[in-house]
Amino acid sequence: MGQIVEIGMFWTRLASGTVLVILAIGVLYVGGWLTCLAMLALSIGGCFELLRVYGLQWRAMGFACYLMTILYYGVLYFEKTEFILPILVTYLLVILAIYVLQFSKYKDKDMMAAFLAFYYVSLCLSYVFRLRVMGHGEYMVILIFICSWGNDTLAYCTGRLIGKHKMSPVLSPKKSVEGLIGGIVGAGLLGAVFGILFNNYVQPLENAPLWFGIIAAAGAIPAVIGDLAASAIKRNNDVKDYGKLIPGHGGIMDRFDSMIFTAPIIFYAAQYILDFS
Repeated sequence: MGQIVEIGMFWTRLASGTVLVILAIGVLYVGGWLTCLAMLALSIGGCFELLRVYGLQWRAMGFACYLMTILYYGVLYFEKTEFILPILVTYLLVILAIYVLQFSKYKDKDMMAAFLAFYYVSLCLSYVFRLRVMGHGEYMVILIFICSWGNDTLAYCTGRLIGKHKMSPVLSPKKSVEGLIGGIVGAGLLGAVFGILFNNYVQPLENAPLWFGIIAAAGAIPAVIGDLAASAIKRNNDVKDYGKLIPGHGGIMDRFDSMIFTAPIIFYAAQYILDFS
Protein backbone atom coordinates (compact mmCIF):
# COMPACT_ATOMS: atom_id res chain seq x y z
CA MET A 1 0.00 0.00 0.00
CA GLY A 2 2.79 2.37 0.94
CA GLN A 3 4.54 1.74 -2.37
CA ILE A 4 1.34 2.52 -4.30
CA VAL A 5 0.98 5.80 -2.44
CA GLU A 6 4.62 6.67 -3.16
CA ILE A 7 4.18 5.93 -6.87
CA GLY A 8 1.01 8.03 -6.95
CA MET A 9 2.82 10.90 -5.26
CA PHE A 10 5.66 10.63 -7.77
CA TRP A 11 3.30 11.00 -10.74
CA THR A 12 1.49 13.86 -9.04
CA ARG A 13 4.79 15.64 -8.47
CA LEU A 14 5.85 14.93 -12.04
CA ALA A 15 2.61 16.25 -13.52
CA SER A 16 2.56 19.44 -11.46
CA GLY A 17 6.30 19.90 -12.02
CA THR A 18 5.80 19.63 -15.77
CA VAL A 19 3.05 22.25 -15.65
CA LEU A 20 5.33 24.52 -13.62
CA VAL A 21 8.14 24.19 -16.16
CA ILE A 22 5.78 24.99 -19.05
CA LEU A 23 4.43 28.04 -17.23
CA ALA A 24 7.96 29.17 -16.33
CA ILE A 25 9.11 28.88 -19.95
CA GLY A 26 6.14 30.92 -21.15
CA VAL A 27 6.49 33.63 -18.53
CA LEU A 28 10.24 34.01 -18.96
CA TYR A 29 10.02 33.90 -22.75
CA VAL A 30 7.62 36.83 -22.82
CA GLY A 31 9.64 38.71 -20.21
CA GLY A 32 8.86 42.35 -19.36
CA TRP A 33 5.68 43.05 -17.45
CA LEU A 34 4.58 39.39 -17.40
CA THR A 35 7.77 38.20 -15.71
CA CYS A 36 7.61 41.11 -13.29
CA LEU A 37 3.98 40.37 -12.43
CA ALA A 38 4.67 36.64 -12.05
CA MET A 39 7.60 37.20 -9.70
CA LEU A 40 5.57 39.76 -7.74
CA ALA A 41 2.79 37.20 -7.29
CA LEU A 42 5.26 34.50 -6.25
CA SER A 43 6.93 36.90 -3.82
CA ILE A 44 3.68 37.93 -2.15
CA GLY A 45 2.57 34.30 -2.02
CA GLY A 46 5.90 33.21 -0.54
CA CYS A 47 5.80 36.02 2.02
CA PHE A 48 2.26 35.01 2.96
CA GLU A 49 3.34 31.40 3.51
CA LEU A 50 6.36 32.36 5.59
CA LEU A 51 4.43 34.92 7.65
CA ARG A 52 1.69 32.34 8.26
CA VAL A 53 4.25 30.21 10.09
CA TYR A 54 4.46 33.03 12.65
CA GLY A 55 0.79 34.00 12.57
CA LEU A 56 1.47 37.35 10.92
CA GLN A 57 -0.14 36.86 7.51
CA TRP A 58 -3.27 38.94 8.27
CA ARG A 59 -1.71 41.44 10.68
CA ALA A 60 -0.23 44.91 10.24
CA MET A 61 3.34 43.67 9.80
CA GLY A 62 2.17 41.22 7.17
CA PHE A 63 0.36 43.90 5.17
CA ALA A 64 3.43 46.15 5.45
CA CYS A 65 5.45 43.33 3.89
CA TYR A 66 2.98 42.88 1.02
CA LEU A 67 2.74 46.62 0.30
CA MET A 68 6.50 47.07 0.39
CA THR A 69 6.88 44.12 -1.99
CA ILE A 70 4.52 45.77 -4.48
CA LEU A 71 6.36 49.08 -4.18
CA TYR A 72 9.73 47.39 -4.59
CA TYR A 73 8.69 45.59 -7.78
CA GLY A 74 7.26 48.83 -9.12
CA VAL A 75 10.65 50.46 -8.63
CA LEU A 76 12.36 47.60 -10.47
CA TYR A 77 9.87 47.60 -13.34
CA PHE A 78 10.16 51.35 -13.95
CA GLU A 79 13.97 51.13 -13.56
CA LYS A 80 14.14 53.55 -10.64
CA THR A 81 16.93 51.60 -8.99
CA GLU A 82 18.14 54.66 -7.09
CA PHE A 83 15.12 54.17 -4.82
CA ILE A 84 15.94 50.57 -3.87
CA LEU A 85 18.06 51.40 -0.82
CA PRO A 86 15.59 54.02 0.50
CA ILE A 87 12.80 51.45 0.18
CA LEU A 88 14.77 48.84 2.12
CA VAL A 89 15.53 51.34 4.88
CA THR A 90 11.92 52.54 4.92
CA TYR A 91 10.63 49.01 5.33
CA LEU A 92 12.82 48.45 8.36
CA LEU A 93 11.62 51.73 9.88
CA VAL A 94 7.98 50.84 9.18
CA ILE A 95 8.06 47.48 10.92
CA LEU A 96 10.01 49.01 13.81
CA ALA A 97 7.30 51.66 14.10
CA ILE A 98 4.55 49.01 14.08
CA TYR A 99 6.45 47.06 16.73
CA VAL A 100 6.79 50.10 18.98
CA LEU A 101 3.30 51.57 18.48
CA GLN A 102 1.61 48.20 19.03
CA PHE A 103 4.10 46.83 21.51
CA SER A 104 1.53 44.81 23.47
CA LYS A 105 0.48 42.94 20.31
CA TYR A 106 3.91 41.99 18.97
CA LYS A 107 7.08 40.32 20.18
CA ASP A 108 10.54 41.08 18.88
CA LYS A 109 10.55 37.76 16.99
CA ASP A 110 7.45 38.95 15.05
CA MET A 111 9.34 42.02 13.85
CA MET A 112 12.31 39.86 12.85
CA ALA A 113 10.02 37.44 10.99
CA ALA A 114 8.45 40.30 9.02
CA PHE A 115 11.91 41.66 8.26
CA LEU A 116 13.07 38.22 7.12
CA ALA A 117 10.02 37.61 4.91
CA PHE A 118 10.65 40.65 2.71
CA TYR A 119 14.42 40.25 2.43
CA TYR A 120 14.44 36.46 2.18
CA VAL A 121 11.54 36.03 -0.25
CA SER A 122 10.68 39.25 -2.12
CA LEU A 123 14.18 40.67 -2.45
CA CYS A 124 15.87 37.42 -3.48
CA LEU A 125 13.13 36.24 -5.87
CA SER A 126 13.20 39.64 -7.59
CA TYR A 127 16.59 38.70 -9.02
CA VAL A 128 14.81 36.38 -11.45
CA PHE A 129 13.16 39.42 -13.02
CA ARG A 130 16.34 41.51 -12.76
CA LEU A 131 18.29 38.78 -14.54
CA ARG A 132 15.63 38.45 -17.23
CA VAL A 133 15.82 42.13 -18.19
CA MET A 134 19.63 42.29 -18.38
CA GLY A 135 21.63 41.53 -21.52
CA HIS A 136 20.98 37.97 -22.76
CA GLY A 137 18.60 37.59 -19.82
CA GLU A 138 16.24 35.36 -21.78
CA TYR A 139 19.03 32.77 -21.82
CA MET A 140 20.69 33.46 -18.48
CA VAL A 141 17.52 32.68 -16.50
CA ILE A 142 17.93 29.09 -17.65
CA LEU A 143 20.95 28.84 -15.34
CA ILE A 144 18.70 29.50 -12.35
CA PHE A 145 16.66 26.41 -13.18
CA ILE A 146 19.80 24.37 -13.86
CA CYS A 147 21.16 25.31 -10.42
CA SER A 148 17.90 24.80 -8.55
CA TRP A 149 15.54 22.31 -10.19
CA GLY A 150 18.26 20.61 -12.25
CA ASN A 151 20.45 20.19 -9.19
CA ASP A 152 17.49 18.96 -7.14
CA THR A 153 16.50 16.36 -9.75
CA LEU A 154 20.04 15.06 -10.26
CA ALA A 155 20.67 14.98 -6.52
CA TYR A 156 17.48 12.96 -6.05
CA CYS A 157 18.45 10.47 -8.78
CA THR A 158 22.01 10.10 -7.49
CA GLY A 159 20.79 9.67 -3.93
CA ARG A 160 18.28 7.01 -4.93
CA LEU A 161 20.92 5.10 -6.88
CA ILE A 162 24.00 5.26 -4.64
CA GLY A 163 23.10 7.36 -1.61
CA LYS A 164 24.34 5.83 1.65
CA HIS A 165 25.56 8.64 3.89
CA LYS A 166 22.95 11.00 5.36
CA MET A 167 23.72 14.65 4.70
CA SER A 168 21.39 16.22 7.27
CA PRO A 169 19.44 13.53 9.17
CA VAL A 170 17.42 16.00 11.22
CA LEU A 171 16.52 18.61 8.59
CA SER A 172 16.16 16.35 5.56
CA PRO A 173 16.50 12.62 6.32
CA LYS A 174 16.19 11.55 2.67
CA LYS A 175 19.10 13.66 1.39
CA SER A 176 22.52 12.03 1.15
CA VAL A 177 26.09 13.23 0.74
CA GLU A 178 26.28 11.30 -2.52
CA GLY A 179 23.14 13.07 -3.72
CA LEU A 180 24.63 16.43 -2.76
CA ILE A 181 27.78 15.76 -4.78
CA GLY A 182 25.82 14.32 -7.69
CA GLY A 183 23.55 17.36 -7.81
CA ILE A 184 26.44 19.85 -7.79
CA VAL A 185 28.50 17.93 -10.36
CA GLY A 186 25.41 17.35 -12.50
CA ALA A 187 24.51 21.05 -12.39
CA GLY A 188 28.09 21.89 -13.41
CA LEU A 189 27.90 19.51 -16.38
CA LEU A 190 24.53 20.92 -17.45
CA GLY A 191 26.03 24.39 -17.13
CA ALA A 192 28.94 23.38 -19.36
CA VAL A 193 26.53 22.06 -22.00
CA PHE A 194 24.59 25.30 -21.72
CA GLY A 195 27.87 27.18 -22.22
CA ILE A 196 28.56 25.28 -25.45
CA LEU A 197 25.10 26.12 -26.78
CA PHE A 198 25.40 29.73 -25.66
CA ASN A 199 28.80 30.04 -27.31
CA ASN A 200 27.55 28.57 -30.59
CA TYR A 201 24.11 30.13 -30.91
CA VAL A 202 23.97 33.29 -28.77
CA GLN A 203 27.33 34.99 -28.35
CA PRO A 204 30.90 33.68 -28.65
CA LEU A 205 32.57 33.73 -25.23
CA GLU A 206 36.08 32.60 -24.43
CA ASN A 207 36.02 29.43 -22.29
CA ALA A 208 32.21 29.59 -22.17
CA PRO A 209 31.70 25.91 -21.16
CA LEU A 210 34.20 26.30 -18.33
CA TRP A 211 32.71 29.53 -16.99
CA PHE A 212 29.11 28.41 -17.24
CA GLY A 213 29.99 25.06 -15.69
CA ILE A 214 31.68 26.78 -12.73
CA ILE A 215 28.82 29.23 -12.29
CA ALA A 216 26.21 26.44 -12.42
CA ALA A 217 28.11 24.27 -9.92
CA ALA A 218 28.69 27.24 -7.62
CA GLY A 219 25.04 28.22 -7.88
CA ALA A 220 23.94 24.71 -6.95
CA ILE A 221 25.60 25.01 -3.53
CA PRO A 222 23.41 27.88 -2.24
CA ALA A 223 20.43 26.08 -3.80
CA VAL A 224 21.01 23.25 -1.32
CA ILE A 225 21.42 25.75 1.52
CA GLY A 226 18.16 27.43 0.50
CA ASP A 227 16.36 24.10 0.58
CA LEU A 228 17.72 23.23 4.02
CA ALA A 229 17.06 26.75 5.38
CA ALA A 230 13.40 26.50 4.43
CA SER A 231 13.26 23.03 6.02
CA ALA A 232 14.90 24.34 9.19
CA ILE A 233 12.24 27.02 9.59
CA LYS A 234 9.52 24.38 9.19
CA ARG A 235 11.19 22.09 11.71
CA ASN A 236 11.55 24.87 14.28
CA ASN A 237 7.86 25.67 13.99
CA ASP A 238 6.44 22.14 13.56
CA VAL A 239 5.17 22.81 10.02
CA LYS A 240 5.05 20.02 7.43
CA ASP A 241 4.55 22.13 4.30
CA TYR A 242 4.32 25.87 3.72
CA GLY A 243 1.14 25.40 1.70
CA LYS A 244 -0.85 23.18 -0.68
CA LEU A 245 -0.84 25.38 -3.78
CA ILE A 246 1.27 22.99 -5.89
CA PRO A 247 0.06 19.35 -5.81
CA GLY A 248 2.78 16.97 -4.70
CA HIS A 249 5.17 19.81 -3.87
CA GLY A 250 3.45 21.92 -1.24
CA GLY A 251 3.52 25.69 -1.31
CA ILE A 252 5.57 28.32 -3.10
CA MET A 253 8.26 28.19 -0.43
CA ASP A 254 8.45 24.40 -0.72
CA ARG A 255 9.06 24.51 -4.49
CA PHE A 256 11.01 27.75 -4.93
CA ASP A 257 13.16 27.65 -1.77
CA SER A 258 16.34 26.75 -3.67
CA MET A 259 15.68 29.35 -6.38
CA ILE A 260 15.51 32.06 -3.71
CA PHE A 261 19.18 31.53 -2.92
CA THR A 262 20.32 30.83 -6.47
CA ALA A 263 18.84 33.79 -8.38
CA PRO A 264 21.07 36.48 -6.77
CA ILE A 265 24.18 34.34 -7.34
CA ILE A 266 23.48 33.93 -11.06
CA PHE A 267 22.60 37.63 -11.43
CA TYR A 268 25.88 38.84 -9.96
CA ALA A 269 27.89 36.16 -11.77
CA ALA A 270 26.39 37.38 -15.06
CA GLN A 271 27.12 40.98 -14.14
CA TYR A 272 30.64 40.73 -12.75
CA ILE A 273 32.10 37.54 -14.26
CA LEU A 274 30.46 37.48 -17.69
CA ASP A 275 30.20 41.28 -17.85
CA PHE A 276 26.56 41.33 -18.96
CA SER A 277 24.46 44.34 -18.07
